[in-house]
Order: sequence, then structure tokens, then C-alpha cells
Amino acid sequence: MATTTPTGVRAHAKHGGGSAEYAPMTHRQIMEAISGLLLGMFVAILSSTIVTNALPHIISDLGGGQSAYTWVVTAALLSMTAATPLWGKLADLYSKKALVQIALVIYVLGSAAAGLSQNAGMLIACRVVQGIGVGGLSALAQIVMAAMISPRERGRYSGYLGATFAVATVGGPLLGGVITDTSWLGWRWCFYVGVPFAVIALIVLQKTLHLPVVKRDVKVDWGGAFFIAAAVSLLLVWVTFAGDKYDWISWQTYAMVGGSIVLGLIFVLVESKVREPIIPLRLFRNRTITLASLASLFVGVAMFTGTVFFSQYFQLARDKSPTMSGVMTIPMIGGLFISSTVSGQFITRTGRWKAWLVSGGVLVTAGLGLLGTIRYDTAYWKMSIFMALLGLGIGMMMQNLVLCTQNQVDPSDLGSASSTVTFFRSLGGAVGVSALGAVMSHRITHYVSDGVAALDPKYQAALAGSGSSTDSIPDLAKLPAPVRTLMESSYGHGIADVFLIAGALAAVAFLITLFIKEVPLRTKGGLAQASADDSPAEAPVESAEVPAEAAEAPAAGHTPSWATTTADTETAPEGTQRLSAVATLARPEESPAGSGGIPVRGFVRGAESAPVPQAAVTLISLGGRQLGRSVTQADGSYAVEAPGVGSYVLIASADGFQPQASTVLVGGEPVAYDILLSGTSGLNGLVRAAQNGEPVKDAMVIVTDVRGDLLATGTTGEQGEFAFGELVPGAVTVAVNAAGFRPRALPVEVGGTGVTRIEVDLDAGARLQGVVRAPHGPLADARVTLVDAAGNVVGTATTGSDGAYAFTDLDGGEYTVIATGYPPQATALTLNGPGVDGHDIELAHPGE
Repeated sequence: MATTTPTGVRAHAKHGGGSAEYAPMTHRQIMEAISGLLLGMFVAILSSTIVTNALPHIISDLGGGQSAYTWVVTAALLSMTAATPLWGKLADLYSKKALVQIALVIYVLGSAAAGLSQNAGMLIACRVVQGIGVGGLSALAQIVMAAMISPRERGRYSGYLGATFAVATVGGPLLGGVITDTSWLGWRWCFYVGVPFAVIALIVLQKTLHLPVVKRDVKVDWGGAFFIAAAVSLLLVWVTFAGDKYDWISWQTYAMVGGSIVLGLIFVLVESKVREPIIPLRLFRNRTITLASLASLFVGVAMFTGTVFFSQYFQLARDKSPTMSGVMTIPMIGGLFISSTVSGQFITRTGRWKAWLVSGGVLVTAGLGLLGTIRYDTAYWKMSIFMALLGLGIGMMMQNLVLCTQNQVDPSDLGSASSTVTFFRSLGGAVGVSALGAVMSHRITHYVSDGVAALDPKYQAALAGSGSSTDSIPDLAKLPAPVRTLMESSYGHGIADVFLIAGALAAVAFLITLFIKEVPLRTKGGLAQASADDSPAEAPVESAEVPAEAAEAPAAGHTPSWATTTADTETAPEGTQRLSAVATLARPEESPAGSGGIPVRGFVRGAESAPVPQAAVTLISLGGRQLGRSVTQADGSYAVEAPGVGSYVLIASADGFQPQASTVLVGGEPVAYDILLSGTSGLNGLVRAAQNGEPVKDAMVIVTDVRGDLLATGTTGEQGEFAFGELVPGAVTVAVNAAGFRPRALPVEVGGTGVTRIEVDLDAGARLQGVVRAPHGPLADARVTLVDAAGNVVGTATTGSDGAYAFTDLDGGEYTVIATGYPPQATALTLNGPGVDGHDIELAHPGE
């Protein structure tokens, strides 16, 4: 069984003359390192949410309308969306710590300027600067965590990120509402209040975050950054003003949409040509990354729709204060907090993530669909349930879409892949807020127009004279009661329509997640993978074990089957011996790769012929000396060189798969050899009593293969649970036996990857017991035979000194009990199934 490298073992990686040293980190070290990151994330999210409940008041004070309201939100989302891929690419090229600090500085400058805004246009411009900093903080937090922590363990720490998200999301609107409602502060402090947190985050990051800096000859793709920002900006301008400033079908629409498409095509062309693309197009050859990006696009719509339009609903449809608007969204934030934390912990324990992703899609769709039914007077307890469902779903989807993407890429692409998913989520939010804001304005206009006809003429005049329109934020306190009710009803109904549309888009995200294939989570972080891949020879490992027979040259024409390693020098199993140079332990100078030998090329594939990236492929001689080594690319391809004609051993290994070794015969021509890896599979489950579902403790569980050879044995725990790891995929037989129950055996197909789970229900066996008596009392040494209805002998028993006998684990049915010792006596009886049946037998002498 392979074991992971223990914490504290150091690996050295060299890049272009520079060097970096990375050691796996303890839980305490990780928590210290991410403390500054979490504080930075808190600042980023706070800036997005603190203005949510204050915006109606801010826009009214600055003389803006509904379009300005939408653009204050959209501007930050737009710049965040456009900047996110650039931050991700920079993280692959430069110091991640320095980039986080730069993002914080940009945020501080943008926030300070936003607080000084004199009109809506200046505020929107400052929000653009804020968004650039927030985009960096959002993307870099995920990237740094992925570099330090393995995907399998990341769920645990993503829970902390989710908790930070929840606290900032619920605290932001509350804080913004309190600041806005406090006369001696004013709304401008909504922008100033995040500055001290950012400064503290800068100091904490400087002291706690220490990552190796990889020095590379780099060139930033500024052209790609410009064209993607231009394409997204033009698209957002179109969806914001379409249906208001011009018709949806108009020359402006054709010009803007066409221009956006052209800019997008230029971006794709630039990305295909440059050395360091901002979004490597090859990433989208991976189905998981493509589907996760598309799902993130629609999840972004759902997430930002909830946070942006709830404040308008509570303030304009229910006439609540900014502070109360924040309080009333707590059910959604509470659901997000619980689901992100709980799902992260379970993913770390089980390694399974897709079920959470799919469940999140169901909950988001259901929550938004139900919110589409609300009106201005809907009972708050109903809304609380709907908001909680939405929050639970977002918490399950948001982090896991990033996790499944990070699990698929090379360490060198970690930043680009992470920021790509974040980019699509932000793009969905930006487009969603702009488009749905325009839809909301149109629907409110429609509902107001319908309602005006029913008003008393004097109220119609009051409505017209108040200047209230759907492009301005109405002051409900100044409107007569009937007019205010009309406006509240129109806003409530219009925002509900927006939620209904968002629910349909969330359903699309759910359908996409169904097609994302679950891949076992890796057990190494990005830096650890990079260290292992770049410098296998310099990582000191205490020992390696190889079956003894593998130390000898394998027989010609036979395939060796050894590939086991361990870091334990004391517990190497009997029949193994340690070798000083096997696979990644050999010295680099021993490898003649690149010396003009005979190429051996091919692909490493897993289940369903899916390529296995980052698999280590090692070519060794029959004597055990390493001759070449390669790490597979994203498409699973590898290439090594054999020094000459002859037989060699090719070893392939990868996280989540069983190692494979094969004999390769090399002639005078290049050799094409594909390798198929089977997943490292597990089997676990529960044993329960069939009649009441109670767990069965101490049941013996036996696993055999199709030939009947024993593979594993174990007993169930307190909750009836059992687990076996490292099983070969395929058909097995699981037999379960427990006292007081009928034994049961069942066929099971162990999957190629991950853990197969089963549940075994045991039927309680009937028990027959009694006492054989003679005239003088209990009869010892009497023989009791039990025969079933077909005449088969089920069992025999001999009574003890107390004359007692017993038969256990019986099926219900007809039986005959025969007792001998005195003249035989046969009795027919019926067993009713589970439980104990008593049957005493009286024997007598013939004359009695």
C-alpha cells in the first residue's frame, strides 16, 4: 500500500536558475498563513455588500436613477470580471503574496476615492477601481489556498472561506444600513470603513504568508486582457440600456453585440498566439473545466441576483430601513454559512464532491423558483424558507466548482484555471445584474401602468406630480397611501419576476453539473506537486519497498506487477527488500534522457479512456536503474528515451490510481505504448437489522474475488459501519455473518475510482430451544434432531445435564423435532420467523 510523504519532508524545485524550497505545512501553519487571506477576502466581500442596503439612499442623494443604481453594482462586477483572469495569470508568473498586497492597495485607493464621490458618474468610476482590487483578492485567495493545500484537504479550509464569506455578506448590509441610518456618519463611511481592515490584512499577510517565489522568464498578455475587458464591457453596456434607451432589436443592438463578438474572436486569436495567454485555451479541452466554467456563469447570476435585488425588495416593496433590510436577509446567509462549512468538512472526510454540487443546483433552482412567487405582502416566514434554500444551494456550488477545476490542472496552470472559473462566475453576475436590472425596470413600468388606471384621479395626479418613475428611486414616505401601495406592489411583483428568470438560469447550471464527472481528489497541493514533478531526485525519502521478486530481472515476455512505495523503514512487509535507485529515487545524472536514444511515447489513460494528466512515467532497466522519466501533459501524453535496443520496464503512477508496471521491448524504431491505469478503489457500507434498521455491531464482513480468494475481512463498528481500501476494481462477493442473524452474501461491483458504498440488511434468524425431560427430571445426553419440511436434516444437538438444547439462525417454516434417548419421539411444529420459540419434549419408558 502506498503511503504519503510525511509532513516535514522537504523537496527542492529549481526554475530557470532560481530555486524554491517547499515543505508540506501543518494545520497550524496553514491556519496562520490563510489568516491574512481570510481577512483580505473579508475586505473584498464587505466592499461588495456594505453598499447593498445603502444604495437606494446613495443614488437618491447623488441624483441618480435606476440605471445608475444598476451600474454602481455592475461597474465593480465588470472590472472584477475583466481583471480576474489577469490576476490569475500573474499568480502563475509572479509572487502570489506581493499580488495579494497590491490588490489590497488598489482596493484601499478605490474605496477612499468612492467615499469622496460628488455624483453618480464619479462613484461608478471609483467602483471600477474597487472592482479591480476585489477581483485580485477573490481570485488570489483561491489560488494561494490551492498552492498550499491538497484538493482532498481543501474542503476543510474552504469551509473557513465560506464562513468568512457568510460573515462579510451578512455583516456588510447590516453595517451599511447602520452607517446610512446614523446621521453623524453618513453613507460615505460605507466606503471608508473597509480601509482599516485592508491595512490590517496587509500587515498580517506580511508576517504570516510565506510562499516560494518561482522565477520565470515571463511576458504578460496585456493584449488578451484588453480585448476580453472590451468585449465584456460592450456586452454589459448593451444589456443595461437595451429596452430603455433603444429597442432590443435595433441598430444599436446589432452594433454592440456584433462588436462584442468581434472583440471576443480577436481575444481568442490573441490567446492562441501568445506565449503566456491570460486564459490558456487548452484548458477547455478538459470537459470538467469547460462544464464548471459554464455552470459558474449561471451560478453567478443566481448569487448576485440574491445579494443585489433583495435590498430593493425589502426597502421599496416592504418599506424597511437599510438596517432591517440586512437583518431580513440573514436566512440566506445562514444557509450559505452552514452548507459551505458542512460540505467542506464532509468532502475532506470522504473525498466525494459531486453529490454536494448537484444538490446545490437543486436547492438554488428551488429557492429562486419559490422566490419568483413572492409579492410585496408575502409572509416573511415563507420568504425565510425560500432564502435559506437559495443560500444552502449557493454554499454547496460556489466553492466546489472551483475545487473540481483545481483538481484537474497542472500546478503551472493553477492560477489561470482558478481565475477562469471565478471569471465566468463574475461575468454571470455582471451580465445578470445588468440584464435583470433592465428587465426589472421594464416590469415595474408595466405593473405601475396597469395599476394607475385603477387609482382615483387625484392620486394619479399626485403620482405624476411626485416625479416618481421607474428610472428614479421613489421616496415612499412622501407618497399617499394608495400610491405607495401601488409602488410597493409593482416593485414586489417586478423583483419576483427577476427571481423567476434567475431560477430558470439556475436550472441550466444544475443540468450542467449532472455531466461533470467526479474525479478522485488529489492528495497534494500545487506547490507540493510542482516540487515532486520538477525535482524527484532531490526529495529525500527514507526508504522504498519493492517486492523481492521485482529486484531480479523479470522473465522475458512477462509483465511485472510491482509498484509499491512506503516511507516507513520499520514496517516493510516480509518478502520485500529496499532498493536505492527505483523510479523517482534515482540520481538525475543516471538518466540518459535527451541523449539521442530511442523514443518511447504514448498516452496514460484511466477509466473510459480519459487522459490522466500529471502521471509520473519512469523507464528503468531490468536491473532496476532509472533511465528516463516523464510527467504526462493535460492530454495524458508522455515521452521518454531508451538508451538502445532491449527490454525495459515502464512504470506509471498517479494520484487516485493504482500504479502499473509493464515490460516494453524496444527495437530500432520509436515505440508507441499506451498505459491504462485502474483507479484505487474502496468499499465501505453499513450492516443493519432488516426488521428495524438498527445497526449491527461486530458483524463479520468478508470480501472475496470471483475465484473465491480472500481479499479483505473486518468487523463492523458501533454504528454498523465497515470500510476497506485499496481494492482492485471489479466483481467481488461480500459475505456478512452476525450472531442472531441469518448469514448473507451478495455480489458487488467495485468501481474503477473512488469508493463504492453498499448497505446490507440482515434478517434475524429464528431460534428454537427447549428442555428434554424424563419422568425423573431433565434428561442428559439425549439426541435432538431438527428436520425441515423437505426432509433435510437442519441440525443435531445433544442435551447437557440440564436437558437443554437449542438451534439458532433458522428460517421460518415447518419443522419436525426428533428426540431420542428413551424411545424416540417426533413432533411437528411451525417457526414464525425472528424470535425465540420454546419447545419442551417429554420422553418416557415404553411401559409408562
